[in-house]
Order: sequence, then C-alpha cells, then structure tokens
Amino acid sequence: MTTQNPVFIPGPTNIPDEIRKACDMATIDHRSAAFGNILHPARAGVQQVLKSTSAEVFIFPSSGTGGWETALTNTLSPGDHVLVARNGMFSHRWIDMCQRLGLSVEVVQTPWGEGISADRYGEILAADTDHRIKAVLATHNETATGVVSDIGAIRKAMDRAVHPALLFVDGVSSIGSMDFQFDDWGVDVAVTGSQKGFMLPAGLGILGFSEKAMAARGDAALNRVYFDVRDMEKGYANNAYPYTPPVGLMNGLKLGCEMLLGEGLDNVFARHHRIAQGVRQAVASWGMELCAVSPELYSDTVSAIKTPEGFDATEIVNLAARKYNVAFGVGLGEVAGKVFRIGHLGSMSDVMALSGIATAEMVMADLGLDIRLGSGVAAAQDYYRQSAKQLQQFAA
Repeated sequence: MTTQNPVFIPGPTNIPDEIRKACDMATIDHRSAAFGNILHPARAGVQQVLKSTSAEVFIFPSSGTGGWETALTNTLSPGDHVLVARNGMFSHRWIDMCQRLGLSVEVVQTPWGEGISADRYGEILAADTDHRIKAVLATHNETATGVVSDIGAIRKAMDRAVHPALLFVDGVSSIGSMDFQFDDWGVDVAVTGSQKGFMLPAGLGILGFSEKAMAARGDAALNRVYFDVRDMEKGYANNAYPYTPPVGLMNGLKLGCEMLLGEGLDNVFARHHRIAQGVRQAVASWGMELCAVSPELYSDTVSAIKTPEGFDATEIVNLAARKYNVAFGVGLGEVAGKVFRIGHLGSMSDVMALSGIATAEMVMADLGLDIRLGSGVAAAQDYYRQSAKQLQQFAA
C-alpha cells in the first residue's frame, strides 16, 4: 500500500510531517534535564487537551490497552465489583480484561449501535446501597460502531445515586478530536493513546488521574509492575522514567499537543464535526445508514456504514486496499461483514475526506452495489462549501 494516499481507518491516523520529523531525533540522555524539557511540557499539554487543571498525567510506552490495565490495576483489588456496558468491540475487550484480572463484572448488555444508558447505570447504582461497585466504566466513543455516549449524563446519574464509585472513561478514539471534559464531567481516570487524536504512531498509552483516583492507589491490591503509576510518579520527579522511555514519541506528543492547542480545541472539535457531517451526507446520498441508531449518537471520528443485507462489507475494504491502495476499517465483532468504517479523525481535512468518499464510491460501484459515481462526493462538497461559507461569515 502506497504511503502517498491518506488512510481512512480509525487509528492509527495520518501523521503530519511536522510530528513525524519531531519523532525522528538524535539520542539524548533520558535521565537528564534535556528529557525533562520534553516530558513535562508533553504532560502539561495532555492535561490541557483533557480540559483539566488538576489531572495527573501518566504516559506509558504501550497502547490504549495498556492504559486500560493501568487504570484498573492502580485503583482496584481482586474481587472488586465494576459496572460496565457492552455495546461494541472495545467495551467488550475492556470487560474481558476486567474478568481476567479477577474483578467481578456487572455487564449491561447494550445493542451494538446504541449508546450507554445513563439511566440504567443510575438505577443499578441507586440499588447498590452497600456501595459494592467500586468503579463505573464507560467507552466514550465506541470505535467499532461509530457511537458516542454521554459521559456527562453518566456522571449526573452517579451523583443522583450519591454513589462513590470511580468513573473510568475510554477516550481512545475521542480525546484530541472530540470534546472531552475531564474536570466538568467528574472523570476519575481517562484513557487514550498516541495514535488517534494526537496524530502520532502507536506506542503511548496516555492517562489522566483525578485526585480521587490517585488516593485509591493506597488500597489497590491488583498486581502491577510495568504499569505502576507510583514508580512512574517517582521517575517524573527526576525528569525520568522507571525504565527507558520512547523519547522520540514523547517529543512528537509534545508537538502534537502544541498543534492541537495552537489550532484551538474548539476549532479542532468543529473541524472534526464538519468533516464527519460531510461523510454522513455522502452516506445518506448512497441510500445507506450508519450503525449508530440515531443522530445524537453519531461519532465525529469514525462512521460505521451498514451495507445491504447479504453483502459482505469486508469486500469493500479488501478491494480498496488491493486496487486503489486506500485503507478503510473492517467491521469488528457482531458487525463484522455488516459494516465498513471510514475513519475521519486526527490529521484530516475536508479535501482529504473527499478523496476517501470518492474511493469508497469507486469500490462499491466495482463490486456491483447500486451507487451512482459522484453522488456522495457531491453531497459532501455541497455541505463543505456551505459550512466553509458560514465559517468565513462568522470570522468576518
């Protein structure tokens, strides 16, 4: 597959040249002040992207999965009860991790395509008068289905139940691309990775811990070694890690945060929404539907597009790669073969999105689907032209 074409998978995302160059750096002493000049600005930048003034930021050489394990093992003990909804592949994998770590998991089964029910969480928490549930887990943006859930509503439900459980949020495919309000939503641990909104290669698991989550470390009895935030905290105090850090990736993260904050977070979120809306206009013009069952659930970072009954959606992904050297995302889990995914997050523009829409049209036409070439492109163009005009008027 040629690297000249942008990718349209929901991560890893396209890497801006500036960040790729920032990651390509000469060796430095990772136990010196020189590394501190990368480490501390990167952590401060992540804190700002999280919209927090107090979150303790930890950055591990891993992926978002390592971030999940960090959240659980540093705050919980064997047998602790956790509450989590299963509404897609990534919430499913987090549930699997909880079970394998020896936690007692109460699963709220939720149809794939729907969001987490804050009301159902609230009912369960209100009934838990003994406060056996120690943590509530929520996937903010379910990457497999293109569904976003209302984390603020979940926090309100927890507060109404007057429940002391910690709130853990998987923001792997949302943070840095969609609005995420760590402080205002009362999040205790937020988990993300370098390869999505931060526009880096995979390799960093990024977390924010609240004061309450930090306090929970003292009682946590799950085993942890590599992912122990206490060791990481001691290392940070000396401009270092407890082991060798990925210096180039950290330098890229520092620049990635600077780029996001320089664009302005509200502008970043508006850009992602505009691009996503254009993709959704294209999908409607094709006579297709999204996996997400209603507009308030539509993700601004990935669209999971349902194909006609009996058609194997994976063929779209395979042919796009083989014939046009363009990458789309396959369906996962319960929606495997039923959807294909267009990722539109990270380093992405209207013009780049149009190339992905055009390629998807060509592939679907090649495969015999009832697609009129140019229909989706035209629908997205109309939307992008009008939204750009509105932005110009607002700026004037």
